[in-house]
Amino acid sequence: MDLSLSAAELAWKEKARAFAETWLYPNELELELTGSLPRTTKDRLRAAVVESGLNGINHAREVGGQGCTQMEQTLINEELGRATGALWAVVWHPALPLRDGTPDQIRDFLTPSCLGRRRACVAITEPDAGSDTGRIVTRAERHGDRFRLYGEKWFVTTGDEADYVIVHALVDGDPDKPTLFLVDKDTPGLTIQREPKFTHTYVFGHPEFRFDGVEVGAERILGGIGQGLDLTKEWFVEARLQIAANCIGAATRAFEEASRWANRRVAFGKPIRQHQAIDFMLADMAVEIMATKSLVYRVAWGIDHGIDRKITHAHASAIKLQASEMAGRVTDKAVQILGGRGYMRENPVERLNRDVRVDRIWEGTSEIQRLIIGGQIAKRGPGIFTGWPGDNSGA
Repeated sequence: MDLSLSAAELAWKEKARAFAETWLYPNELELELTGSLPRTTKDRLRAAVVESGLNGINHAREVGGQGCTQMEQTLINEELGRATGALWAVVWHPALPLRDGTPDQIRDFLTPSCLGRRRACVAITEPDAGSDTGRIVTRAERHGDRFRLYGEKWFVTTGDEADYVIVHALVDGDPDKPTLFLVDKDTPGLTIQREPKFTHTYVFGHPEFRFDGVEVGAERILGGIGQGLDLTKEWFVEARLQIAANCIGAATRAFEEASRWANRRVAFGKPIRQHQAIDFMLADMAVEIMATKSLVYRVAWGIDHGIDRKITHAHASAIKLQASEMAGRVTDKAVQILGGRGYMRENPVERLNRDVRVDRIWEGTSEIQRLIIGGQIAKRGPGIFTGWPGDNSGA
């Protein structure tokens, strides 16, 4: 079994690390202390993404992307995930369902999004519908070959930066017809109600949108009427993989910061890492990161080698659960090791500790991931998680 990374994979990893160090880290403190970055800075970052060749890594070169494998994407997102303030979000990943668009939709939405000329946000969550998508009530009323959207969407990540919205709505209010619509943000009837403040600092916002008779044509349906939930599930798989990789990066940086501090900080006559309490925390952090990275890389490898998509769905829940919970434990220990300094917002460990908290919530809470995992065990047997590719155990 060869576990080494290829030259191409290492090149992507180095490119992402260089980008983070050159473009993301220098903007962390300004973002944290002011809550936003100037438009000119965002424009420079967008241009740098294209110049660095990190645009559209999750889409094919034929549509303007980079055609990266899942392992390459994982390595890139791990390096970007080291940045605080979710600055990794400046490196855009056009929503996966866009690849199922019509030729016109690919031309007008996907390709410009890969090239950084357009940007989407995905609007699914509602005031009364989060993990339970069955409670979504946003509707698309049919009027001939046109549709009018009515409803409210919350937590629309990057909604302030995007120029179009991928909206999950029920055609004619029918729960059996969940459908995705491509809606330009300047369409009459679409408004941003407010942009709440959250625990973490985030380079872009998560505004609340309202749709009051927003009219779109049938040509703006993505994938067909009734296919919205299936396309959304595909997007969730990709999003969970990206979150897992980001979590590894965040946890690793926090661990490195804590380890350096433990070498320098002297208490009771010796560096604090020589006190068993601190040394044991560092040991636990190292093992947690190692185990999680092994799991995430395994799943990325499996996708690239044609593992059944149904198994991938199950494994995506497992790595999202493990990585997000791990990142919370590791960053918390890092804060403890740094003591008062770990509680100062100017310290990356403090910021990382807040940043990773949301990873146990968005794109499916930890509790939802456990439900999915439990359901897969009941349906397919324990081997889907305990087995190994090639041993005929279902994994």
